[in-house]
Amino acid sequence: MIGTLFNCATIIVGSIIGSLLKKGIKQRYQDILMQSMGFSAVALGIHAIVQYMPQSDTPVLFIVSLAIGGLVGEAIDIEKQFNRLVGRFSKTDLAKGLSTAILLFCIGTLSILGPINSALHGDYTYLFTNAILDFVTSIVLASTFGIGIAFAAVVLFCWQGAFYLLALYLNDFMSAHLLTEISIIGGILILASGLSILGIKNFKSLNLLPALLIPPLYYVIKHFFS
Repeated sequence: MIGTLFNCATIIVGSIIGSLLKKGIKQRYQDILMQSMGFSAVALGIHAIVQYMPQSDTPVLFIVSLAIGGLVGEAIDIEKQFNRLVGRFSKTDLAKGLSTAILLFCIGTLSILGPINSALHGDYTYLFTNAILDFVTSIVLASTFGIGIAFAAVVLFCWQGAFYLLALYLNDFMSAHLLTEISIIGGILILASGLSILGIKNFKSLNLLPALLIPPLYYVIKHFFS
């Protein structure tokens, strides 16, 4: 878990630096930074979709996952609960920035493969690389949305910790096919988040988060009945 702890630390430090920079940045520069993050999220989302879609051996799975996950997320209304929680601590649009930060930090090849490699091989290369990228991203996000971006480190710790434990105890389920399906869905969520930041359409991307749980469930069932 050393790599994960380092990754979380870089997000916290980056958020502190970004929040300090925010005080000296004029509103028009904050606006352009927000647009930059929106376009970056869109680009990263499209890249993930284009990269992993051809590798999928179950091309319908991501559609089913988004449909089922969306219904579950909407029933719970994760977006509303999240905004209400964040709203207790901030009256700004921190919820939008924090949700984007969580998706950018957590849904990515390095953030998924990193804890798996560290658990199975003691290799922290992916996690250290991811930490540097998250450090820069957290500075930019915090310079726009404030110090609250640091809370994404808590979610990242739980996310990477889950994959670390899964790799240790459920290695049979951690196939390349599963990671591919998760990456496709993650790319779609990041794309939706980017479009929301740009103001093109306000998607409830957090309500789609349960979709990430459908592929693991599918492969677990497939494993037991195959």
